[in-house]
Amino acid sequence: MFAVLARPVQRRAFTHSARWISQKPSSGGASSNSQAPKEPAPETPETPAAETTSQSGAAPSLDFAPPEVEQQAPKERERTGARSSKGTLSASEKRRQNMGMVSFGLLGLSMGLGLFYAGRDWEEEELKEMKLKREHAPQGRWNRTKERVGSVFDYFNKPAWTELLPPPYPPPHQKPYTLLISIDDLLVTSTWDRQHGWRTAKRPGVDYFLAYISQFYEVVIFTTQNYYTAIPVLDKLDKYNFYITHRLFREATRSINGTVVKDLSYLNRDLSKVVALDTDPTHYMTHPENAIILPKWKGDPSDKGLVAMIPFLESIAIYKPTDVRPILEAYHGKDIPIEYAKKEAEAKERHIEEWKKKSHQISNSSFSSMFGISQASSTPRGQPPPTYLEQKRAEAQRQYLEEQKYLEANRETLDKMLQQEQEAMAAQAPGSLFEMFGQGKKPEEAAAAAIAAAKQEQGTGQSQSGAQAVPVQGSEKKA
Repeated sequence: MFAVLARPVQRRAFTHSARWISQKPSSGGASSNSQAPKEPAPETPETPAAETTSQSGAAPSLDFAPPEVEQQAPKERERTGARSSKGTLSASEKRRQNMGMVSFGLLGLSMGLGLFYAGRDWEEEELKEMKLKREHAPQGRWNRTKERVGSVFDYFNKPAWTELLPPPYPPPHQKPYTLLISIDDLLVTSTWDRQHGWRTAKRPGVDYFLAYISQFYEVVIFTTQNYYTAIPVLDKLDKYNFYITHRLFREATRSINGTVVKDLSYLNRDLSKVVALDTDPTHYMTHPENAIILPKWKGDPSDKGLVAMIPFLESIAIYKPTDVRPILEAYHGKDIPIEYAKKEAEAKERHIEEWKKKSHQISNSSFSSMFGISQASSTPRGQPPPTYLEQKRAEAQRQYLEEQKYLEANRETLDKMLQQEQEAMAAQAPGSLFEMFGQGKKPEEAAAAAIAAAKQEQGTGQSQSGAQAVPVQGSEKKA
């Protein structure tokens, strides 16, 4: 009976040993089987779950930590025992940090003192160098500081050259007065319609205005447009470069408080002999005494405002005042064509009255002929002689008609010469960056190309001198 009772006990002990072996991870393969089995751990509530897992044949999970490790705080688990470096900098590192803080402090202090000094009042020498009047210079400490700091970027807010025009020609060839003319809404304007879209329209009489007034003035186009948009327009207005002497574009202007200004102090001309035509008064805010502000042309095909300015402008060049600015100031804010027409009519009446007084003193022509006194042959009998202004105006009209007749007779020749000049300039222009910098060619080829270009340039210069002979002759006739 004892043997019968011992069998269930042995069977139960074997079952516990097998369960313990299945739950313990194998560390050494076959060697682990040679070890004697240890007493099984007392059963816990989790034992049935482990038994179920072992019976199902799945491998037990090894991702677990002892309960005492899981209950530890995260900070205690992250500690490595290494000593912190905080507060243990060396003497050289502390000295380096202190020097950096002192340097930044001195830099900030110097910048603050520099900005404070930059806000001081303007000095006369400084205004002269800036080519500004005191009333046009920025006022207030902040504005003065901003202007002085912004002077570092003068390349962007001042003209590209200190002298916009070359020195004037010698007296026989140089016109005594300079006329600055804008383009936008004065000579041309942009129009749009459904059929053609945007187009550039010429103002009525613009061709006559440029051809006629160029006899009296050195005509300079001064526009705020960039050269690549203005040059095609100017080439249409003055195809043979007879009337426009110089061309100034956007890079010749300056910026004052964000406003585009045409500063005449850079013009390299005597400002007492300079007249400017424009449609925007802010363009000449530095020299308003030299500017005539005209209403903008909106595309009216019946407009005559540009041609109506000719009598006033030609009278200035004919009478040759020492300073044009007082004259322009007298007409400031008025309709110049109408006001000047009144002045010229009054002068004509005075001239007729003086002629009548003189004519009554000499009663008959026979008596006057005895003393060598006779009227001009060009004046009809009984009519007053023309005024000095009318005589000069008639001469200018004849000169204009002769020039137009010459252009019509030689238009084909002039077009051919212009085409040759354009082709020569296109041939000299490099076709690529390699040609521009002389790369991609052998030394002997580059030398031969340079010699050929020099010869071609010499021939072009001769053709240009022949083309310019016409305006020079015209200027001699005008003189």
